[in-house]
Amino acid sequence: MPQHDVIVVGKGNAALCAALSAQEQGARVAMLEAAPIEASGGNSRFAGGVMRFAYDGVEDLKKLADIPEDEARNADWESNTAEQFYDDLYKVTSFRTDPALSETLVTKSLDAMIWLRSQGAKFTPNYRHQSAVIDGKRRFFGRMPMWMVGGGPGLVQDLTDTTVKKDVEIFYETRAVALICDGERVTGVRAQQRGKPAEFRARSVVLACGGFEANPEWRARYLGPGWELAKVRGTRFNMGDGLRMALDIGACPYGNWSGRHAVSWERYAPEFGDLSLPESSYRHSFPLSIMVNADGRRFVDEGIEFYNYTYAKYGAEVLRQPQQFAYQVFDAKVKHLLRPEYGHKNVTRIVADTLEELAAKLEGVNPEGFLKTVRAFNAAVRAAVPFNHAVKDGRCTVGIDPPKSNWANPLDTPPFEAYAVTCGITFTFGGLRINPESGQVLDANFRPMPGLYAAGEMVGGLFYFNYPAGTGLVSGTVFGRIAGNGAASAALVRNTE
Repeated sequence: MPQHDVIVVGKGNAALCAALSAQEQGARVAMLEAAPIEASGGNSRFAGGVMRFAYDGVEDLKKLADIPEDEARNADWESNTAEQFYDDLYKVTSFRTDPALSETLVTKSLDAMIWLRSQGAKFTPNYRHQSAVIDGKRRFFGRMPMWMVGGGPGLVQDLTDTTVKKDVEIFYETRAVALICDGERVTGVRAQQRGKPAEFRARSVVLACGGFEANPEWRARYLGPGWELAKVRGTRFNMGDGLRMALDIGACPYGNWSGRHAVSWERYAPEFGDLSLPESSYRHSFPLSIMVNADGRRFVDEGIEFYNYTYAKYGAEVLRQPQQFAYQVFDAKVKHLLRPEYGHKNVTRIVADTLEELAAKLEGVNPEGFLKTVRAFNAAVRAAVPFNHAVKDGRCTVGIDPPKSNWANPLDTPPFEAYAVTCGITFTFGGLRINPESGQVLDANFRPMPGLYAAGEMVGGLFYFNYPAGTGLVSGTVFGRIAGNGAASAALVRNTE
């Protein structure tokens, strides 16, 4: 007899949402987590915690947090209507995102956030990185005005606490290695539990154990040569096991298998994410900088958009540079606008009083090439256009390639600072084809696979080439909730047969 109605493989945000959703339906639920308890939580524990969901105004945001009336009235909260969300998602994915998946994500996102709050997650206005006081009024920008209290670690802890209270069994140090099938349906999971073989039987299985970003062999295979050299922003446990298990029994691969979320990351960060260094390796203030490579040359338009629309693809641009590194260079005019992590102790920072001194200090960078780049950039800035970091201000360059479309400031005010970055990979875009309404995995003939569901980073077809910040946790919640509900409903029907 099955030990459980539903087994969830993984223990990040999507997996926890699937488990809680299944438990709500009355299912007996177990979770299999490859990591030990202190390292559990998947990539979600390494997330910044911002959330991109559809909302029309502050009245929707009040459903997520207790916002004082004077604060609600006196701040500009922007909006992220369903139409705006669609526009952003389609634009950054070059119109390749799956229409059915994206419709589910967008239309169910606010309700999913309200449900998340009911499961113990805590929201607060995103004062940290996505707002500024302009002319005496606080303005939010980037369409992400809410943040999870405690970031990704806080979200995982809140959901874990609720999961434990609801008597969901969690098996740590238990890596799933194969799906059990009876010839017609998935009936359980084979695993290695603390080095010993174990079997877990169930009526439905939800795979929510991430992509293959921690597997250097798969990165080189699917993303291309050089990707084995990238740093891993998150957990070391996402080796692609869930994807392999599903493909082994005929699941249909889907989405951008050569695509990935990859950012500018501290050059000398550890090989994998380190929760003792929360956010210290983030380098997301690059729109205010010029980025130069080992030749001293710029290689992207740093200010084409707010960072949340470009940061997930610019890490790949850094990896393409000679020796896989770059420097972000700022002057004193914008120092006060840099994100807090630029001030952490675990930062490779170069400071100089002149550009010539800075050029000599940039390890591995051609000094003549750097100075030539800076002089050309300074001369190209349209200085007559006012600078405003809270909007796309149109303060651009003219006559240089690549251009800088917004927030262009001449580097002319010492001290000058440069920060060494490389590529940090967050997650991979390739995944499985699912039914968006149930979360059920489809086989190569697009037929539903009885007993098998997927959520989170394992869902293929949402993201192509790029990624709008804050969408991953929301997607994990939306599709985790759907998969958990679908898996429980099918399992409970079988219980009555």
